Parts: sequence; C-alpha cells; structure tokens
Amino acid sequence: MTVISAPSALIGDATRGPAAVVVDGGRIVEVLHDVRTRDVDHVRLTSGVLTAGLLDLQVNGCFGVDFGDALPPAWRQARHALLATGVTSFLPTLITAPVPDLVARIDACAGMVGDDQAEASRILGLHVEGPFLSVLHAGAHDASLLRDPEPDQVEALLAAGRDGVLALVTLAPERRGALEAIRRLVAAGVVVSVGHTDATAALVHSAAAAGASMVTHLFNAQRGLHHREPGVPGAGLTDPRLRLGLIVDGHHVADDAVRVAFAAAGARIVLVTDAVAAAGMGPGTTTLGSDVVSVAAAGQPPRRRDGTLAGSALTLDEAVRNVVALGVGRDAALLAATRTPADAVGRQDLGRLEVGAVADLVWWDDDLHVRGVWLGGVRVA
Repeated sequence: MTVISAPSALIGDATRGPAAVVVDGGRIVEVLHDVRTRDVDHVRLTSGVLTAGLLDLQVNGCFGVDFGDALPPAWRQARHALLATGVTSFLPTLITAPVPDLVARIDACAGMVGDDQAEASRILGLHVEGPFLSVLHAGAHDASLLRDPEPDQVEALLAAGRDGVLALVTLAPERRGALEAIRRLVAAGVVVSVGHTDATAALVHSAAAAGASMVTHLFNAQRGLHHREPGVPGAGLTDPRLRLGLIVDGHHVADDAVRVAFAAAGARIVLVTDAVAAAGMGPGTTTLGSDVVSVAAAGQPPRRRDGTLAGSALTLDEAVRNVVALGVGRDAALLAATRTPADAVGRQDLGRLEVGAVADLVWWDDDLHVRGVWLGGVRVA
C-alpha cells in the first residue's frame, strides 16, 4: 500500500488540497485530506498538482510512428513516449481505407488492445475514422474511398473489432444508411461520433437520438455555424447528449472559438490531439495513411502537399497548457483531458481520483508541465 500526496489534486470537478490517494493493487482505495497518521510508504510531492492520467481519443500516430502501418516494436516506442506527455490511455486511430484493409488492420492490432505492458500507455480500443464520411468535408482523407455504411461493411468492422477492440467510429450521419449504422454500432457497444460531415443541426440531433454521443474535432471538417443553420457546431454545443472533441493547437480552431466552446459546453469538451507521426518529431516529412505530410517549421501543423491540414503535431499536455493560456480555468482544462474523455468511452474506472479507479496518475508542476507518471500505482520513467 502506498500513499501519494500533493499540495493539490483534481478530485471531482475541482482541485483541492492538500490531498492524497492511497494505492493498493493498482487501484485507488482511499482519497485523503489528512495523511499525517498514515504509517505506510509515502510519496510526498512538494509542489504542483496531482491528477488522473490523461486519455487521448484520437491519435493517428506520434513520435515517428504511424498507427496505420506500424509494426509492434514501433507501437511500443510510441506507447512509451506518450507517457512522458501524461497520456496513460489512448485510442489509436485508423483513417479512411477500403473496408477490407481496415478489417485487416483491426485484426493486426487486436492483440494489443488491453495488453498492459510495463511503461507503455494503455490501448483502450481502436478509433476508426472513416470511410463513412462526407466527400464535401474529406479533409486529409482520400475522398475517392468515402462511401455509405452498408450493413455488410458495418458487420465486417464489428466482427473484426469484437470484444471491445473497436471502441469508436466516426461517421457522417447524412450518408445513406448512417442512422441505421449508428444504431447497430451503439447496440454492439461502440461509441459513435459525428464527423467529416455536412449534416444540418437537425440531422446531428437525429444522430444523437439514434445513439451518437460525440462530435469529432469540433469546427473542423464539418458544416459550420450559421445563425440560420447552426450546423454541426451549433447542434454539438447545445445538445447535452454529445461530447465534443476539440483540437487546441492554435491552428485548427481560433482562440475565440475555443473560448466559445468552453463557455457553452465546457463540461462536455474532450481535448484530443488528432496527432500524426510528426507529433514530437519537429520539422520534416512523415506519413498519414498512404499520404505524405510535412511540418514546415517548429510550431506549425502537418499539411498535405495541397496545404490541407493533416492532423496535428500536438501533444495532450500541450493542449491543456494552450487552453489555460486562453483564459479557461485550469480545472476545466484538466477535466477535458481526464474524466470527460474517460466518460466518453464508458471508462468510469479511469480519468479520476476516486476510490476504485485505476491508479494511473500524473504529477504536474505549477506551470502544467508533466513531472511524473504512475501506471497502476507504479511510477514509470
């Protein structure tokens, strides 16, 4: 049994302190505000804030690794590197490809889902983004491969992604058969997110009624907000059934739009990176699926040859700092990277400092840089 104490900790929906968690068997067994009488192993953090580990629900790749074609050693490299950014759990994301190719890739990745390796960020399942997307908002996806979600193809993805391997699917609800596909996916335990879509606000609400519970990268690759047709952002910001993925890298979403999103729906915001292999690598050329993407200079996002944004080079701890720098409260920013994404994928045992939760922890300094990470109560390098 170990006690880890800090001057403040994110407990519930606010930072409180001083506070501590008691860890036994890899889980939190007690949350304390007075540890003076505890005669056990005690890790005393003398500064900063303690939170649950971060969860990133959209990671195409990072640290030179593209999850679309990576081999196991490269996966381990990326999973280890993610820990330094505070990400203790994530959803590797596979972008648009022919369905048979996606099935093969899901099969290849299935063994890694739920395989808790020492000093490696946990893989909670796969996020399949496409091919059931709008050609009008293809973004970095190959528009020639986009198609309707025909029942046999939905069933093929579900069969390959059984037993929780397929965790999240992004689709456009205006595609023929999409509402039926949403119902089928949700019935099978898959989270459905509305994205890369030209849906009207009314259709987004209909998708939520069918079981969709997220919006993929709010404001990006979707019908925009208009005062007569609120589009995807308008529906997402007002529909309490939807959590909203948001990329805060200074390029995908303007600062004021980030502030609007947190003001309107802060408790439903899920910070994501949409990172590609370029994340953590600096300027240069990498890949996203079958396409070549380039980062021109430090601080710039990855782009395709035609200039289209192609994911980001963001890390999730950086996203938290970016949100706070815009004037959003620190607690709201931290919750958007911990508890809210955990709730979005139905993992109430992650993303929070609560009794019974997995003891995945992050120690931040006062400037919100990661100082230490624990997986299952064990500190990792």
